[in-house]
Order: sequence, then C-alpha cells, then structure tokens
Amino acid sequence: MDCCRTARRLGGEKVTVVVRSPFKDMKASPWEIADAQREDIPILNNMPPKKFVVENGKLKGMWFEQIAAVYDEHGKRSLLPTGEPDVFIEADDVIIAIGQDNAFPWIERDLGLKFGQWDMPVVDKHTFQSTLDKVFFGGDAAFGPKNVITAVAHGHQAAISIDLYCRGESVYHRPPPMTNLISQKMGIHEWSFDSAVVTDLRYAVPHVEKQAALTNRTLEVELGFDAPTGFREAQRCLNCDVQTVFNTTRCIECDACMDICPTSCISFYVKWGRSRFAHPASALRQTTWSKTSTCRKTCPPAA
Repeated sequence: MDCCRTARRLGGEKVTVVVRSPFKDMKASPWEIADAQREDIPILNNMPPKKFVVENGKLKGMWFEQIAAVYDEHGKRSLLPTGEPDVFIEADDVIIAIGQDNAFPWIERDLGLKFGQWDMPVVDKHTFQSTLDKVFFGGDAAFGPKNVITAVAHGHQAAISIDLYCRGESVYHRPPPMTNLISQKMGIHEWSFDSAVVTDLRYAVPHVEKQAALTNRTLEVELGFDAPTGFREAQRCLNCDVQTVFNTTRCIECDACMDICPTSCISFYVKWGRSRFAHPASALRQTTWSKTSTCRKTCPPAA
C-alpha cells in the first residue's frame, strides 16, 4: 500500500494493485486499503501473475490468471483457475510485492521437535510449548503472520510457561486473572478508569486535499483529530486491559450487572423465589466476555 501511494506521488498517472488472493485475505490493514482507494488506486483481486510481456527490450505489461479461492473443512485455502480468459494489464513499471515465510532448515529434525503442516513447529496454543518441552515458540514462528500485539501477548504467555517449567511446575497451571494487578476502585462511586460504552464507529482521521497530497510526497496526509473529535474517539476505548473477576460471596443478586452489560454476558436464574447468579466471569469465554467493566462499576458491593 505504501508503494502504490508513493508511485502516485512520483508521477504515476495510473497505478493498479493486483492481488493474487481474495480481497478479504489481503494482509494490508483496512484503513490502508481505504486510503489507497481514496487516491483512485484500483485493487484487483484473485489474479496471480503469469508472465511479463517484453517487446524490443521494453516492458509492455503482464498477463494475469483468474482464479477463485476454495476452502476445505479445515480452512485451508486453495487458489483454483476459473477457466476465464487471462487478463493483460499494460505497464511501464512493475513493483513486485514479495512476502516472507517461516523457514526452519537450521533446526535438526532428530531433536524431538515435531513439525506439522507447512513445515511449522507443533506448538500448544495455550502454553506455547513445543513437542520438545524445553523449547517455546511465539509470534509468527508459532502460528503464522499476525500483528505485533498478538506477538507480545504470545511472549507474555510463553514467559509464564518458561517460569513454570524452570520451577518444575506444570505449564498448564496458568495464573488466574487479576494476578499482579491492584484494585482500581478508589471510593464508593469512584474508579480509576472510565467504562462508559458508546456505540460510535471509528472516527475517520481528516486528510489533506487529495490533489495536494498527490503532488507533494513529503506532505503529511493525515491531519489528525481536533480536540473534541479526539476525545470522542478515546471514549470508544473498551478498557480491555481491565480484567473483571467476580467474588460471588459478595453478590447481592440485584441484577444490576445483567441490566447494564452491553453484550448480555451475564444472566441470572430463579431458584427458590430468588435470582441466582448463573455466569461468573471465570466461566465465560473471552470471545463473549465484553471486558468493558460496566458491571464492575455498577455493582453496589463491588463483587
């Protein structure tokens, strides 16, 4: 995405991005794609390159095959030809976007370290331990390309496993939520964070005029938020760093947490004429747990 936008600024009258995979599988971030399209750069997908066309020593363009992505029951993708005619795109210059791949030829295969599909090490998704118990993997080397936030999270979890392993304990004895965290309740109605939930979508960052941006490659494209918009964008934060853990012995079963939960994670059931807490946080999967902590701030006894 950087290359195609820079090419426009260097005088490219018509810049086209051709992707071999489906649009939804592009590695670029959504806002990077949107910024490129905003600058009139078309993105053509499902078109792997076949060959260059050179006449009299000069590049004329490229031929591309038309394919469709087919996924098996395990989610593995195959790119199969559709049978449609190949597509020729004229070009004066071609910038080839080459990716990177994991490669472990330097690891001997008789160490007890097992490799699976795509010649990737077999790694436990919870402990990040390999089949060779003293070797741990994380980040791209463990489960393929993600992002730096995921890699950092892998590092945290792997560090816990390594510490447990070195102390001779089971690496499956994970510390409970709230470990090494202090209370964020400052008073009866005071907390050190704001958990108000807003339904606003991501605010678009203002840009300079397109014509100005394309004629000056040193010009900063994003203008940034003004103070009011920046504040509203910050209010969208869900405080996912705050881990809510219920102490059921304090629960007075007032249902306030159930009423305020934006994703309906919590429920109560009636037993002996009284409401009973049905789903404490520890029993919920993180994919369904909102982690906004609205329940935490609403709870009268701070359960």
